[in-house]
Amino acid sequence: MKQFNVPTGYRSGLISDIKNRRKEQDKLKKDFTPTLLDLGPIQIYLARHFGFCYGVENAIEIAFRTIEENPGKRIFLLSEMIHNPKVNEDLQQQGVQFLQDTYGKQLIPFETLTADDVVIIPAFGTTLQIEAMLREKGIPTEHYNTTCPFVEKVWNRSEQIAKKGYSIVVHGKPQHEETRATFSHASHHTPTVVVNDMTEAVELSKYITGEQPAAQFYEAFRGRYSQGFDIEKDMQRIGVVNQTTQLASDTQAISDYLKSVYIKKYQLTAANIAERFADTRDTLCYATNDNQTAVQGMLETPADLAIVIGGYNSSNTSHLVELCEAVLPTYFIDAAEKLISKETLLNRNWRTKEQFTVTGYLPDKEPLRILMTSGASCPDAVVESVIDRLASLYDVAI
Repeated sequence: MKQFNVPTGYRSGLISDIKNRRKEQDKLKKDFTPTLLDLGPIQIYLARHFGFCYGVENAIEIAFRTIEENPGKRIFLLSEMIHNPKVNEDLQQQGVQFLQDTYGKQLIPFETLTADDVVIIPAFGTTLQIEAMLREKGIPTEHYNTTCPFVEKVWNRSEQIAKKGYSIVVHGKPQHEETRATFSHASHHTPTVVVNDMTEAVELSKYITGEQPAAQFYEAFRGRYSQGFDIEKDMQRIGVVNQTTQLASDTQAISDYLKSVYIKKYQLTAANIAERFADTRDTLCYATNDNQTAVQGMLETPADLAIVIGGYNSSNTSHLVELCEAVLPTYFIDAAEKLISKETLLNRNWRTKEQFTVTGYLPDKEPLRILMTSGASCPDAVVESVIDRLASLYDVAI
């Protein structure tokens, strides 16, 4: 796999050694057991796969190269390049300005942009409308586009099945940058609708089967469907694609469920299911899948708690927290400083986004067994700093 040139401050000698050793021992990535760091009074089990993925490293390399290549120019990002506070703060300190927040709220008016400005498209991609607006202003989008190749793969697959007459169901968080971008690209080619979860997929199925009156669809899914969408005509043939940072198992479950709906409604078999339902399993992101599978493997190790590290508005990191907290006490932090002391920790609720202090998060036992992973946009250096902090709380060295 390509090696990217990212700032050395994001790297970790400790984590690199661990990852390189696991890579040599497990070239086919078949072993999802965690790596043990035995520090005596605490034992830290690191997930088999965690941290920067291909798309994130690609985005970071392009962004910092853009800064180097354009001295004296105004440089903007459409929104956060990735969902990690450290990386975004570093870019801002280099003079990069954000045009929108992560939910699409305008921070700097597009009207202020000129052809002399540089605009970086984030790893999540952007809408066709914004791309067209930038081109009209004379701002090239292809030179400074950090869109993840696996996000683009979803767009390309959507276009392919659209040409075969399928409509698109996008499994994603409706307000997420990537979902908004994928919706824009898919709906340019074919009728498209967004579902957030299985509950909404089940609700959508009731309009597909006619169990719910068609007229109610337009209110129930307001803001989630493409212009001119006709629930009675446009859902006769579909394919399901996803926001790549969703739980892969959730996307597969939604796809399998909707597939069963079509099999029942149209009396289909394995031989003719493609007449109504497109196979889109090849759009699931490898890194998201690897990290989630690694967490599932890690959770087979008996432990006292889990710590998940990453940006608080990172979708892929939140799903790692979701997997862990279903099994054992789990704490979501974005920096070592959130480990205030041996007694208190500043935790984040991934659902409500509430941040609160937890007392007694480290059980009084020895050895204490901790599972640890990080999101795809979290630098390894941050993971090492968390390990260092835990070690210091127990007066041990790494």
